[in-house]
Amino acid sequence: MRRISAIRAGLVSTALGLAGCGLTYFSPTVSQQAQGLDVRVMPITRENIILANRQAYTPRNLPGYFSQVTGGGNLRGTSTLPPAPQVPDVQVGRLELRPPPNGAGGPYRIGIGDVVRLATRVATVSPDAWTGGAASENNRQNYTVRDDGAVTIPEIGSIPLANMTIEEAEASLFRRFVESGLDPAFALEIAGFNSARINVGGAVGSASVIPITLSPPTLAEALTLAGGVRVGDPQFGSIRIYRDGTLYQIPLRDYNRLGELRALTMVAGDSVFVDTGYDLDRALNYYEQQVNLTVLRRADRTQALLELQNEVALRRATLDEARGLFQARTDLGAEERDYVYLAGEVNEQSRFALPYGRQASLADVLYGSGGFSTETGNPAQIYVLRAGVGVEGFGAVTAWHLDASNAVNLTLATQMEMRPDDIIFIEEQPITRWNRALQQLFPPLITAAVGG
Repeated sequence: MRRISAIRAGLVSTALGLAGCGLTYFSPTVSQQAQGLDVRVMPITRENIILANRQAYTPRNLPGYFSQVTGGGNLRGTSTLPPAPQVPDVQVGRLELRPPPNGAGGPYRIGIGDVVRLATRVATVSPDAWTGGAASENNRQNYTVRDDGAVTIPEIGSIPLANMTIEEAEASLFRRFVESGLDPAFALEIAGFNSARINVGGAVGSASVIPITLSPPTLAEALTLAGGVRVGDPQFGSIRIYRDGTLYQIPLRDYNRLGELRALTMVAGDSVFVDTGYDLDRALNYYEQQVNLTVLRRADRTQALLELQNEVALRRATLDEARGLFQARTDLGAEERDYVYLAGEVNEQSRFALPYGRQASLADVLYGSGGFSTETGNPAQIYVLRAGVGVEGFGAVTAWHLDASNAVNLTLATQMEMRPDDIIFIEEQPITRWNRALQQLFPPLITAAVGG
């Protein structure tokens, strides 16, 4: 026992001697005096966050080719409609009434060439946004349905809409907005009806191509939109309708007499020809030209679509190459970046690159780097060290202090914006400081005691 007591007494005296020689443990802390630097400690509160965030900073933006898309573009135009046939020689006769079936109803389905208008809600943040005050406004953008049946919306990418009703298109868009993490509040409407048409020619005011809208036109409405029937004597007139390979005919006398003929609903692809006589060959020639033109348009559209696909592939390759070079330069440190530095009791002494195009918060940096250990780090002593800017701020440092011993105060970390060269420093726990001091003290004490 006397031997042990002697060893203990020796250890204590050796510890005091080593302490007197200056062999003590030092840990970094934040002080208001630091070798000529004027350090001002400011608590992070809701009011002070507004002051801290006032320091001007515009985040760096990615090069423009990161926001470009390769889709879109317009196909080459095709030929115009052929001229209406000449007025045939008229011979009075009896023409059989063969009206087409009434067009089937149903909701309008979006087609190639249609223009859809998407209205989304854009939030506008006021200067006192931390209080919750915000406003919103609608952003309206038109998109043309391409030949592949899709449109490209910058926020969600390419989405097919062809052959969908408005309700089906809205449901599909709603799912994509939700999957992309965007506000699904939007309105969709058709701004241009270009996919479904009716051709009207012959003895009318003006040969026309009439679009099918949400309410398909009747035969009377189609003729009226083409300037009306221009036949002097109805007994010599007829209305011929070419639909899906079948030719229907309506004597003009029956058309004027029977209201149900005037109320016939037209369907997409109908060709209406008002003839001044019963020369069927003239009307058939007109429809043959219509059919031939349709074939030519399809062939031309197919070739144009192939050209567009090749062009898109070249654009995509160019964008991919530019983005890859930018990523390589970034990995090699050749691109300028703004950084925030982490020191003290963090998981790793490191630097955090501020993101492109948006502000980063204190919470983004802390938890984007894995946070910190509460076993060694003191949550009550979290600091953001920010050097003064300009000549008047040279040599001054503001230490923004966050006391997160109450976890509720971590909500303030989500509002504290970072600035380039900020240093996030976390002090150690008092028990951690003592434990580390003992760990460094005991080995020389034991060595000194054994050697004595």
